[in-house]
Amino acid sequence: MEIKAAQEKTVLIVYAHQSPGSFNDAALDVAVNVLREQGHRVLVSDLYAMNFKANATREDIIGDLKNPDLFQYGDETMHAWMEGRLTAEIVAEQRKVKEADLIIFQFPMYWFSVPAIMKGWIDRVLAQGFAFTLKKIYDNGIFKDKKAMLAFSTGASQTMFQPDGINGDINVALWPLQNGTLHFCGFQVLAPQIFWGPAHCPAQVRTAMLNGWRARLRGLSAERPLTFAPCELFDLSFQGGFLLRPE
Repeated sequence: MEIKAAQEKTVLIVYAHQSPGSFNDAALDVAVNVLREQGHRVLVSDLYAMNFKANATREDIIGDLKNPDLFQYGDETMHAWMEGRLTAEIVAEQRKVKEADLIIFQFPMYWFSVPAIMKGWIDRVLAQGFAFTLKKIYDNGIFKDKKAMLAFSTGASQTMFQPDGINGDINVALWPLQNGTLHFCGFQVLAPQIFWGPAHCPAQVRTAMLNGWRARLRGLSAERPLTFAPCELFDLSFQGGFLLRPE
């Protein structure tokens, strides 16, 4: 079906895998091809190919520090963002985020989370001021008009991540990323695309996984985001402890 110009979106795929022959690389190719076929503009941040710096350090800030006696990364990068003093690597990624209507994080799950290089992207790019403020968080967040989602492979089987599985409920494992990072910054979070244990599957199963991803991408724009408790249910003050309001 032809996509009208008014529906064209910009999609940023933040990608983290070292091997061009990996399953994640194949999943990336599927996403890029399907989204471009639909007329969308696709940007890819291939973090390993970019040699993206994972560690958040003083080198991310150009010029003098506000408090040279006690370096606090969050405070210093907030001021640097306000004054246009973040390094070019960070500014380039922030520009992509601003342009994107949807961000897809494609990665292999490491220790129930993202690889270090992707965590570094989150730490360095989603700086205070740019991605959130104390008043602009969750459903009041800066990126409330954007969507984001996780697409990742596991080393474990699906049953291992069931509520009664040895690893526990996958939704609990994803809470820090989906709620504590993406929703915290205001993103409308789409359900994750999980590729269960592709390294342990026969070729036809991996092909079916990619075909499922291809089919989902074609209808992704119609999907409803996950539901989180709205901010209005909480007392958003230090005095109130940011707790649920009494009924």
